[in-house]
Amino acid sequence: MADFTLEDLGDGHFALAGEMSFETAERILQVSERPFEEHTRLEVDLSGVTLSDSAGLALLLEWVTWANHTVREIRYSGMPDRVLAIAKTTEVDGLLTRGERWAGFIESPEPP
Repeated sequence: MADFTLEDLGDGHFALAGEMSFETAERILQVSERPFEEHTRLEVDLSGVTLSDSAGLALLLEWVTWANHTVREIRYSGMPDRVLAIAKTTEVDGLLTRGERWAGFIESPEPP
């Protein structure tokens, strides 16, 4: 069975590692529900994802849809190349940033 971990790093920051695929996407979604609901702003680090496919992309888009419907913000870092390639090929890459609502969430550069 394919495996993954979703680690709560605190303050709405999460790290997903392992497989984000047809075998795991539904389980990842279920595991994320309760911890995600505790935050209005989320960041998910995907740099630990070792295998991904179109189901992984669907999972990310589902999280964006959930965030938009519940007035939350979600953004991703460390996007797997495979997911980004599938998103570009299917012309949904712009949707991956639709969960980034508030400009204040983006870190400001340090003052000179």
